[in-house]
Amino acid sequence: MFDFQNSGLTPELVTDRAEKNAFLLQEALDGFSSFDGSTGWVDIDSCADQALLQRISRKAAQIREEADLFILIGVGGSNNAARSVIEALRPGGVEICYAGNATAPSSMEYVLEQMEGKSVFVNIIAKNFETLEPGAAFRVIRKRMYEKYGADAGRRILATGTRNSRLHQLSITYGWDFFDFPEAVGGRYSAMTAVGLLPMAVAGVDIARLVAGAKDMRRQLLATAARENPALLYASVRTMLYEKGYRAEMLTFFEPRMRWFSKWWIQLFGESEGKDDLGLLPLACECSEELHSMGQFMQQGTPVAFETFLSMELDSPGPELSPDGVDDGFGYLDKMSFADLSRASESGTMAAHSTHLPCLCIHGGHCSERDFGGLFYFFMLSCVFSCRMMGVNPFDQPGVEAYKKNMFALLGKPGYEGLTAELEAKLK
Repeated sequence: MFDFQNSGLTPELVTDRAEKNAFLLQEALDGFSSFDGSTGWVDIDSCADQALLQRISRKAAQIREEADLFILIGVGGSNNAARSVIEALRPGGVEICYAGNATAPSSMEYVLEQMEGKSVFVNIIAKNFETLEPGAAFRVIRKRMYEKYGADAGRRILATGTRNSRLHQLSITYGWDFFDFPEAVGGRYSAMTAVGLLPMAVAGVDIARLVAGAKDMRRQLLATAARENPALLYASVRTMLYEKGYRAEMLTFFEPRMRWFSKWWIQLFGESEGKDDLGLLPLACECSEELHSMGQFMQQGTPVAFETFLSMELDSPGPELSPDGVDDGFGYLDKMSFADLSRASESGTMAAHSTHLPCLCIHGGHCSERDFGGLFYFFMLSCVFSCRMMGVNPFDQPGVEAYKKNMFALLGKPGYEGLTAELEAKLK
């Protein structure tokens, strides 16, 4: 699954580093017990058991029968995993609209426009229900829902949050269907919980196959020796390249359907690893679109980054480039397919870029539920391994709280008044 032959590191050095960190595999088998309270995702059965999958599937089927539009309100880890799968697979279920991930007036106005003339259901996802963006969006959308449906609005609103939180209490008061956001799972690790699975199911994704793919990956990774373990080898190469002076990692992909997955990947590594003045800056490059921009930099720019190619299997050959009688100068493509073009583009790019910087390759399988489940788990485990090797906590995000405190102070939230004068001075 993971190939590091163009990493600039010898196989002996990499496998030696992996074997020195073999204890991390035992930590994973033990559920990273030293981080209790953040690792409810490690054993997938504990956060995505059959009872939950059945409940989600029943609810999603009910919504699909009645809804034209399903509004997913959440930000960051509360929507990235679901969006990455929904936008890649486009399974043909209910139309999904995303809200609560921006403060721009235009984004909120767009959501309200989409609600017009449609049968709407809403899912508010918030672990502690204090984050500004989803809270503000939910207030506006909730008001519109009750204006539109009256007493029937309550059954059209679903809430995913922490039990006994304000959101949970509101759900009890107003009759919203409530799903647990597991307290021991952080947002960026929540793909295999109701946070990710419920919206996916409404969109028509086969969540049982997704979870099965994650479970298969978990079994494979935790049963593979350190020197051959893809997650441990990937983490070892990343940290070794960091030690050699590289400061960024570019995730490069030639399958446009992986666009939103790359955003999930960026959040996972950026929020987990980027602290204590440490960590690799996670970037993404969508090809061929960005080969004339980021590709140029990676080929000849300042060598601050290495490149990890996420290589996906092609589901079909695509149309054949058969001649049509016009002498257009592309006759060398006769009888080839778009699959031939894609493979040549990916291989040619990797060969070119590897002359200037280290290039790794992760073979991601197909754009399917099962392989998405495997990719989620592979990267989450690799991220924890990388953080442990670098010496940072994989599960906290103290820097994220700073911008929230500033916003709360500027907006006059009770309890944050003392920050306002200092902030205003900085903004002058």
